[in-house]
Amino acid sequence: MQKILTYTALVAMLCLMACTQRPKSPSPTGKQPDIYPDYVGVTIPVGIAPLNFAMADDSYDVIDVVVEGSEKGSIHANGKYADFDLDEWRQLLEDNKGGKLTVAVCARRNGEWEQFLNFFIHVSPHPLGAWGLTYRKIPPSYKIYSKMGIYERDLSSFDEHPLLVNTQAPGMCINCHTANRTQPTEYVFHVRGEHGATVIHRNGKDELLQARNDSLGGSMVYPSWHPGGRYCAFSTNKTSQMFHNAGNKRVEVYDSSSDIFVYDTEKHEILSDSIVMRKYWAENCPAFSHDGKWLYFVTAKRQVYPTDYDKERYSLCRVAFDEGSGTLSDQVDTLVNCEKTGKSATWPRPSYDGKYIMYTQADYGYFSIWHPESDLWLYDLATGETHPLEKANSQQAESLHSWTANSHWFLFTSRRGDGLYSKVYLAAIDNDGNATKPFLLPQRNPKKYYTQTVYSFNTPDFTSRSVKANGRKMGRNIESDQRTNTTVNDKNLFKSNHQEEK
Repeated sequence: MQKILTYTALVAMLCLMACTQRPKSPSPTGKQPDIYPDYVGVTIPVGIAPLNFAMADDSYDVIDVVVEGSEKGSIHANGKYADFDLDEWRQLLEDNKGGKLTVAVCARRNGEWEQFLNFFIHVSPHPLGAWGLTYRKIPPSYKIYSKMGIYERDLSSFDEHPLLVNTQAPGMCINCHTANRTQPTEYVFHVRGEHGATVIHRNGKDELLQARNDSLGGSMVYPSWHPGGRYCAFSTNKTSQMFHNAGNKRVEVYDSSSDIFVYDTEKHEILSDSIVMRKYWAENCPAFSHDGKWLYFVTAKRQVYPTDYDKERYSLCRVAFDEGSGTLSDQVDTLVNCEKTGKSATWPRPSYDGKYIMYTQADYGYFSIWHPESDLWLYDLATGETHPLEKANSQQAESLHSWTANSHWFLFTSRRGDGLYSKVYLAAIDNDGNATKPFLLPQRNPKKYYTQTVYSFNTPDFTSRSVKANGRKMGRNIESDQRTNTTVNDKNLFKSNHQEEK
């Protein structure tokens, strides 16, 4: 009996303490709150995980938040940070689809409460059209393959699960996971190391290709699926890196050579073509169009490396692709010409509705994650006009972007904030091709999570549903010596030698 009374008294005391944390006669500040993450004025989809946040200034020890919908409903959070109930948050967004949320914030500092001006969060009428994300998480490293892995994240909650980590394939570098149009039934990723391989998942089976084909002189890198699923375009790169000894840049990544080819998954055949394998040019970053009729890529005239690395500028181009014959045309169209812009275009990502190509623009080179000046740009395929996504860009590197299947939303990585680690941001594209203010990928306790993590998010992409992958089985397969050989079909390798003279 005594224990029950003691427990009851403890609960009553905790409740009383909680009540004393509620705002009492707060002093108006006349300004909006400085919160982390900055969710002020963002646009979000229904179904996204709660946008939990804290005061940016750690001198505040308690925050009290009320969120009210423009149509109906409200929720409340109180504590060291705003931790919203998952079910209440979901219902609030459902009830206010196409409307907005009004967020009222009070915070306590030195025992005194302060009241801030309200801010709004807009709830888009457009659904996200994705179950979640896939991404690689990597720690700071340049040569040593420290712990890294490919993960999936449920966007409606904070649940994250590993698909494959390199503790399951010891000593290996696990590279980027690329799905076909966000569908997890077809994906590819590359593994570097003693048991390197290119892993292709298709028709419910995993196939491990030999990592390197000597006829190409390199590995299969930077993939893009043809929507039909039979073909996958790759680049093949001889990549090097060097280090800056001054300024705001640390690492420079460049290719001493790079080409593009199309891989036939049914014939295990590499279709080489001189139109995208020119001797004095570096072709890179292939991307099939939404209908598979075009192959977009970037190309630059090769420089003397490493001395002239900062003179290498890429143009955005495309070449027609015939799915029936698996061949490219002999005519290349230049969409964004580096000679005119004086800049370098890289990482083209066509939207799945056929309207746009999103790409990154930097001063030079293609490895934009190390370039603070790199920004996101949008090319309108109907008009041929291009413009920067001003609301999405910052003073730090923006890069590695992807679209949702419905093309209303996109994600990208940015080093804004600390300038060191790449984090995932999401935003929408409006009817005029402009980006809404991006929001940081939600976490349960975002301030603690993002200030304590030592991992960067790399090559994120949307996934329509959870990926069915067995990491332990895949690790065993990678450690084995069983590989599928690839052959090179070079019948078109010299069909357009006149391109070499351009």
